[in-house]
Amino acid sequence: MNVIISASELASELAGPNPPTLLDVRWQLSTAKAGGAAPFDGRAAYASGHVPGAVFVDLDADLAGPAGPAGRHPLPDLAHFGEAMRAAGVSARRPVVVYDGGQGWAAARAWWMLRWTGHPAVRVLDGGLAAWSGPVTTETEELVAGDFEPAPGALPLLDADGAAALARTGLLLDARAAERYRGDVEPIDPVGGHIPGAVSAPTTENVTENGRFRPAAELADRFKTLGVNDAAEVGVYCGSGVSAAHEVLALAVAGIPAALYVGSWSEWSAAGSRPVAAGPDPQ
Repeated sequence: MNVIISASELASELAGPNPPTLLDVRWQLSTAKAGGAAPFDGRAAYASGHVPGAVFVDLDADLAGPAGPAGRHPLPDLAHFGEAMRAAGVSARRPVVVYDGGQGWAAARAWWMLRWTGHPAVRVLDGGLAAWSGPVTTETEELVAGDFEPAPGALPLLDADGAAALARTGLLLDARAAERYRGDVEPIDPVGGHIPGAVSAPTTENVTENGRFRPAAELADRFKTLGVNDAAEVGVYCGSGVSAAHEVLALAVAGIPAALYVGSWSEWSAAGSRPVAAGPDPQ
């Protein structure tokens, strides 16, 4: 099954006899609190207008656990995640489409969580709400609860030790901006730099100017240049397992399976005891 869907394809499916469950996961990484400004409010954005039939899912509350030593967006409690997905109407035998405001990171995190916990048919709206030219509504949806029961393990998952090992034996991609990889700046976490052996691969380079994924062949060429080959295992991390999910999705578009290190740099750097590399070279 394809992992992304175009806006026109989604409009056609929503008008058909068996529309997918539609989840709105608008979210933005924000350091606004440090400057005294209010952070982005995805629920308010949803209330101001969403694709008809969509149900809001809160990334911080439903797709991640509380921030702490395991990172800013660790895995959520699976019982809570399952309850949230069923409340949003997710059922195992009904396809799911996820969208966000257009960046794709939050939608990819929802895609990864549902796929990792065993849902067989989940796609991300390519380009997000920004690509949607159909009607929007402010009406609250009348929901029928779903029956989805999470069964983790359907996609590969890395912990810190696994990420460190993969950086030596396979290919570990760092999906953050190149300046954060190098350690030139670090606006969020206590230490700048990268996991030794990891290769810089900003996820922003997987999309075009309009926020939509590059063609599969183009993505495959990009990842081949970065070191992906038929024999190498691939893993991805970022700051907190959100933009890295977007890179895992881009790899899936290119037909390349990859593991996600959910704790990512926010877990790795918080320990204070793990090695850190700086500069443009992996080591």
